[in-house]
Amino acid sequence: MQRYTYIKLTEKPELKDKAASWFHQKWGVPKEEYLKCMEAYLNSETEYGWYLCLDGEKIVGGLGVIENDFHDRKDLAPNICAVYTEEDYRCKGIAGKLLNMAVEDMRSKAISPVYLVTDHTGFYERYGWEFLCMVQGDGEDHPSRMYIHRGK
Repeated sequence: MQRYTYIKLTEKPELKDKAASWFHQKWGVPKEEYLKCMEAYLNSETEYGWYLCLDGEKIVGGLGVIENDFHDRKDLAPNICAVYTEEDYRCKGIAGKLLNMAVEDMRSKAISPVYLVTDHTGFYERYGWEFLCMVQGDGEDHPSRMYIHRGK
């Protein structure tokens, strides 16, 4: 059975640069933006964290928590962002475990509810997320689905 290591970036801050590059490759958001958010987290300037799944030294899944994930509902914060699992590692519960880690970490800091924007239907519901409303993404033609996790 494959064993993965799930960490908060604060547990291995030396992965910051590697993680920022990995997220940049997956989503196309400038690496510097990821670094800025990660540094704020590592310097205790924000409670919003970054979570990774490792297979040995390889990052195979990850996500972050930020104030707003590029949408028009600034009142719905914080947002889970950049949820990604490498294709070869999908359907193994990695994203679900990372989502639960982030929700629990935020709840332990009295931050609840948590939100996320997605075009997926059916996936997030498995992990306790509920559809809330449609939101307009910055520079996007069509609205996206906003989900809420109430941290129960």
